[in-house]
Amino acid sequence: MANQKQSLTLPPPRTYTRTDFTALRAFVQRVPAATIARLYYDSELAPQAASAEAMERYLRTMRDELVQLALLHGSPVLADHLKASIRQHGSAKLTAVTLRMVGQASTLAAAVPALAHPVHLWFRPLIARRLAGEGIATLGALVDYCNARGGSWWRSVPRIGALRARTLVAWLRRHEKTLGARVDADVDAGTGSWALVPPDGKGGTDDLVVIGGNPLAPRLAPFERLAVPAALSGGEGGDGTHGTVHRGTNRAGAFAYIRAPHDLAAIHAYLHRYRDRPATLRAYTRELERLILWAVVVRGVAVSSMTVEDCEAYKDFLATPSPAFTGPKQSRRSGRWRPFAPGGLAPDSQAYAVRVLRAAFTWLTDVRYLAGNPWAAVTDPVTVTREVAVQVGRALPAELWTGVRAALDARCARHGNAAEGQEAEARQWRTARAAILLMGDSGLRRDEAAHARRENLRLSPLPSGGAPVWALTVTGKRRKQRTVPVSAATVRALREHWADRGRDFDAPLDSAPLIVPLVIPATGTALKKHGGVVEAPYTADAFGHLVRQAIQRVTVEFGARPDVPKEHLVQLANTSAHAFRHTFGTRAVAREMPVDVVQAILGHASLQTTSIYVRAEQQRMLEAAAQYYAADDE
Repeated sequence: MANQKQSLTLPPPRTYTRTDFTALRAFVQRVPAATIARLYYDSELAPQAASAEAMERYLRTMRDELVQLALLHGSPVLADHLKASIRQHGSAKLTAVTLRMVGQASTLAAAVPALAHPVHLWFRPLIARRLAGEGIATLGALVDYCNARGGSWWRSVPRIGALRARTLVAWLRRHEKTLGARVDADVDAGTGSWALVPPDGKGGTDDLVVIGGNPLAPRLAPFERLAVPAALSGGEGGDGTHGTVHRGTNRAGAFAYIRAPHDLAAIHAYLHRYRDRPATLRAYTRELERLILWAVVVRGVAVSSMTVEDCEAYKDFLATPSPAFTGPKQSRRSGRWRPFAPGGLAPDSQAYAVRVLRAAFTWLTDVRYLAGNPWAAVTDPVTVTREVAVQVGRALPAELWTGVRAALDARCARHGNAAEGQEAEARQWRTARAAILLMGDSGLRRDEAAHARRENLRLSPLPSGGAPVWALTVTGKRRKQRTVPVSAATVRALREHWADRGRDFDAPLDSAPLIVPLVIPATGTALKKHGGVVEAPYTADAFGHLVRQAIQRVTVEFGARPDVPKEHLVQLANTSAHAFRHTFGTRAVAREMPVDVVQAILGHASLQTTSIYVRAEQQRMLEAAAQYYAADDE
């Protein structure tokens, strides 16, 4: 049988990522293999970094493969140099210069990024872990995450600051062709794609946006950045914008008690009344900015020219806002910010908006800026009065609460030989633990816990002569002060948090927030928020984000454990900071704390509200009894 011509198929060369090339460069420069594994790889995800020996073996194999490719594809001078080095040393001895030449000649071994690649293949372990902590496991997921959130995407990822975010986005842009996906034009570490318009018409910028345009694709901006076209400003005389000024048809003719030349100034005057009530100010600003945007962009009418028909039309808009006005939560400086969340407002929220606007227009009428209040003739949207207003079902069951506390303690443990990155992460966990215990063991609201102060926490002796109890005085809803007990476990957690801050928790007359951020991003927004103060307290939103982030990571950890029931995982995944207040209420009732005492600790205005925890505990008792009896019948 004649020999037939055969073909030999060679396997494709192994490909290496940017991380691998960086690691090899360090290896050539005599950096120990153990250090390389710690700096550039995650040992849980990269088997080659499991030990120093495995790391060194991987890098030597990579070096030899690159040298072979360089011998085949490099210049004759480089090939002669490598051959001489191999003859002398048994393997090629590379320097930083020859490694760069080898890398250029061995382009076949350079992998190209793909959407399915895990982020740890291309980014350093610390960055990859922070991205993975937010569910960003692949490059494709990172592109989607950036595109969904716009210019402020990085604010949702812990300790990914503006500079690092800009570097990541620039890298994604450089590899758009190989990834097959592009990052949207407004995704950057800046403020987004604002079209800034000078309000004075003199060529300067004041970071304001003149709202308007096509209602299907409008120019929108939050209250602190919007400017209204002159024709719809409701003003009289010049107001700093171009166009003909038309006085609002509902403007009062008598002497006004406020100096407001146009509608925005009048609304600013109204909101200024709530400057010492930040939560109320934020809520009222949200409702009024929504009305201004709708009136100018959709209705084409000044706020001071609105009639009852306009008010009724806006009430309908609250139920079904147009898609151009809705979007996921964004930074208020992002070009993707929208005044409504997807899906519109719930009936209770619609009714709340109408009541806020009616009150605002009543005040504008009382100060004689408006001639009358058109909202007085508008009825509230129909709502259903709920039988149970407090959602006690969000409270964590006793066994789940115990498991969460154990998981937090494990994460917070101090290790003397831990790397700086690991210790920094543990410090963040200790901050979260103190926050969670302050709500879960004392029943505080999120805002109360965020603004609690050390000088208001003291040891209170008991009349019975027993061991003194820690007591914390806070200011709650309706500016009412109350005193709540603080558990020994919470005090221990606070002491550790204070030690991380370099402060003595037991120093006499120490005045400072109980809990503060340990790391403040070096961004203008963060520095402005904290006012240059080293130990500025958390805002309520940032405090809630700290807690949610910790619970989400605990949920992921519990998901890998077969002993955690599925219903517990579902509940944890939907747990908010306020759920820990409900957890305290249900546990206190279960341990037979008097209901009036629970009411005082939680700061409920009505005993009826606190009694809901009693009914919830009774229901849980009946369900447990039913399971007990069912076991006897089997």
